Amino acid sequence: MNATKQQTPARPRALTAEFVATPIRWLARHQAGPGLFFFCLTMVALAVLAGANLSPSVRLFVAGEIAAQEVTADRDLLVEDQQGTRARRDQVAQLQPAVFDLSREPIALLRQRVHDIFLAVNHADPAEQEQLRWQLAEALGAEITERTLAVLASEELQALVTTRALPWVESRLAEGVSADTRIVLQFKGGVLLRDLATGGETLRTDLQNLHDLRSVVSELSQNLKNETKASLAVRRTAVLLLSPLLSPTLTLNREATDARVAEMAGAVEPVFYRIQKGEVVVRQGERVSREQQLKLQALWARKGEKVHMATVAGVLLTSLLLGTGMLFSPSGRMGSAVRQKDLFFVALLLLVFALMSKGLTLLGQRVLEQGGGLTPEVLAFAFPVAGAAGLAALIFSARRYCVTGLLLAFFCTVLADGGLALFMFYFLGAMWNTWLVTRAQTRQDVVWSMLPLCAGLGLVWLGATALGGHVDPAALAWGLLAVAVNAMLSLLLLFALSPIIELCLGYTTRFRLMELMNLEQPLLQDLMVAVPGTYHHSLIVSNMVEAGAKAIGANSLLCKVAALYHDIGKLSRPEYFIENQFGGRNKHDKLAPSMSALILTSHVKKGAELAQQHRLGQEIVDIIGQHHGTRVIRYFYQKAVNLGENPREQDYQYPGPRPQTREAAIVMLADAVEASSRTLVDPTPARIKGHIDTIVKGIFAEGQLDESELTFKDLHKLGENFHRILTGLFHQRIGYPDAAKPGQPDRSPDRGPDRDLPKCAEKGAEKCPEKCGDKSGTAKNGQDRNGKATEKSGRKPDGPCPECPPCPACDEPQPPMPCCYGTLDGGNGDGPVKADVPPDVSPPPVQDAPESDGPEVGAKPVKPV
Repeated sequence: MNATKQQTPARPRALTAEFVATPIRWLARHQAGPGLFFFCLTMVALAVLAGANLSPSVRLFVAGEIAAQEVTADRDLLVEDQQGTRARRDQVAQLQPAVFDLSREPIALLRQRVHDIFLAVNHADPAEQEQLRWQLAEALGAEITERTLAVLASEELQALVTTRALPWVESRLAEGVSADTRIVLQFKGGVLLRDLATGGETLRTDLQNLHDLRSVVSELSQNLKNETKASLAVRRTAVLLLSPLLSPTLTLNREATDARVAEMAGAVEPVFYRIQKGEVVVRQGERVSREQQLKLQALWARKGEKVHMATVAGVLLTSLLLGTGMLFSPSGRMGSAVRQKDLFFVALLLLVFALMSKGLTLLGQRVLEQGGGLTPEVLAFAFPVAGAAGLAALIFSARRYCVTGLLLAFFCTVLADGGLALFMFYFLGAMWNTWLVTRAQTRQDVVWSMLPLCAGLGLVWLGATALGGHVDPAALAWGLLAVAVNAMLSLLLLFALSPIIELCLGYTTRFRLMELMNLEQPLLQDLMVAVPGTYHHSLIVSNMVEAGAKAIGANSLLCKVAALYHDIGKLSRPEYFIENQFGGRNKHDKLAPSMSALILTSHVKKGAELAQQHRLGQEIVDIIGQHHGTRVIRYFYQKAVNLGENPREQDYQYPGPRPQTREAAIVMLADAVEASSRTLVDPTPARIKGHIDTIVKGIFAEGQLDESELTFKDLHKLGENFHRILTGLFHQRIGYPDAAKPGQPDRSPDRGPDRDLPKCAEKGAEKCPEKCGDKSGTAKNGQDRNGKATEKSGRKPDGPCPECPPCPACDEPQPPMPCCYGTLDGGNGDGPVKADVPPDVSPPPVQDAPESDGPEVGAKPVKPV
């Protein structure tokens, strides 16, 4: 129990520490420096501008005065008529029923007092008659004579009181009797009788029928006279006895009444006069009415405040909440790091367009004063917020350009004094334009997108204006003109500002990415001429990543361009990579494994330097540096282990970092899959599928995808698209017919689709009895085809490798024997590697996950069987 009590406070402290540490950790992940400060400062400045009063002051006229000038409302306002509201509330208060408490205690007290008097009279000592008369006189408030005392002691009086008079009085008191009728009659709305015993309430509007004490005594006297045969002395004595003992059962509850009056008055809606933006409050030469004076006072009071602090606080808080969307991914996790220049760009975009929106609003007020068909609403709908969002779509991913479009729509609406209709027009128009921009593949596509942009903005304008309940036919022509101007200005902004953004901030926009795909680019020309093998590999990877990125919704254009340039670092030493050796001598045979690994890993750093030198953009530079992550070159690491060294994995790792974005992770997966797929013998669709799954699962198991945003669903879609591309790449072809030669198989078209296969393949290549491509590389008896003993492991034996003779069944040349090359490197290359490893060194295991570049060195592609 003590341990439990001591551990209980630790949990709140841990939660508090985590709550404080999480924002700090998030800010540390992002580049929270001057860019974040400028972004927040921009939010504050725009919030102050939204609350600032920059319009000219309103001329104030009083009721009865002739207006010297026309006054037009520059905003929508609701003006409360306090006098009218007060009158309505007073009217409700007057009609509110008063609350009276109905108590039954006076009834019980009356019966008790009558009983006590009769008891005292009946048991009084004759010697104490005088004292008794004095006590009764004090109690009843009347002179009690000896005769009256005798009547009180008579049996006739006591029977009359107890059987007739007292029950009748009690029934009247139970209905409710007030002290004075005038107290009740002052409430015109009636009275609410609240029974204190039961809690029930009864509304009485017939106030004339409510009794007071005087009326009860009068009715009692009349009732005794009409209903009984008692003598006058007895009846008078009965009335004399009961009338002083009566107490009102109804009492006014002032607190409850006031509370209900206040509640009802508060429920009364205030009297408002609605002022709409652009409404003429008073015309020149017109006599000002009381209502017009109230409207002018409201406009003047609004103008009198230099800064509306409530507006500033609301705009600032809302914008900061919206701005946090820049930090999160759609899944709710932290997204990729926001760079300082990203924050600078978004803040600058918001600042420029918000100021332009404010200036356009002030211009619209001037135009409105001059009259004419052009209104501030028309100018606001012509403002190209969609073009600004399109600029963000050229640079950012979907999450960030959506947040940027939302902030632009919010600030431009607030500074234009617009409402929900204008906000919806800005935001939906921005999202429509970003959708068009992200699907444009050339600048011509962007130009042609003006037509669907104009049509979409027109539909959004109709929907937004219909939110007000009606569409003014007179404003239809002006609205459509404003939409057309909006679309044209948005298009011009894209072409005018995108080159400036690329030059000043170093962004790689979609237009720049389209230019980098041009085969006339110097780096692509160098790849084609100097390292054609690497260039061919890059082309295949680019096709794979484009298909995969489209399937999972990533930036397919960025992926494709980055894949074209991801191996440009191999330009520095192309002869050290297998795809560029073309059957030549492997230079790694004379190098230590650590030196080979150093040469291979250096191509990542060289590639990033070349990308920066040729200004490919930071996005592509990052992908080049991340496309191998921190993977280990297993082939040379295992080679070092087999040579008896004690290597460290850090010496055989790529510098990294791991992929930070989905695009970088896609390039890593496609690069590893394509490079290692060249090791497949007889790459059937099933084998390609299994190979892709092995590579992807291996990379995932290594933790290389932990910092990207790929999900298991994304990996599944990527694998399907990679499989489709590679299956098409390794498709089967039918050989062209050849003139039959002596001793050669007949390849005439009459043989059908298998005319290009050797005879032994008609029943399956695996049926060839003397096939050199047997996985073991040995005959069943452990000897080669020359009768020499070989090792069952398939490792290169001592001495020269035997020459592979043609197949005795079909006389076709066969692929090299397995002993002619080491083994599959386990994940770093395009195929088997020719490695001069001493006989006592065992090759690295085949089951390791393939990687990208390591085993490419010195590898000779295997001809499919």
